[in-house]
Amino acid sequence: QVQLVESGGGLVQAGGSLRLSCAASGRTFSLPVMGWFRQAPGKEREFVAAISPSVGSTVYADSVKGRFTISRDNAKNTVYLQMNSLKPEDTAVYFCAARSDIIRTTLKEYDYWGQGTQVTVSS
Repeated sequence: QVQLVESGGGLVQAGGSLRLSCAASGRTFSLPVMGWFRQAPGKEREFVAAISPSVGSTVYADSVKGRFTISRDNAKNTVYLQMNSLKPEDTAVYFCAARSDIIRTTLKEYDYWGQGTQVTVSS
């Protein structure tokens, strides 16, 4: 089993920044791919970003490209999501997810999920 715990959410004004963290524990050696998803009220959960163990292998949703950066510290089993230039439409619960094999962008292909952390961007 793998446990994922997110932190770092909060309330921020439009144009501001937040950094989310996701700490993984358990059988983490079998989970090379870490991803972030988000779910706004009344909407489906959507892909935000994902990162593989190898340096430079990242994928982003078009809506966050150039504003969000995903990174990881393998020694700490932690993945981060740096969010800059936040917009009100970024308001959502952000979930960390993990899977083995290669990067995927659909939520059904992720095996483990955190409980989520709320991000609220005020206008």
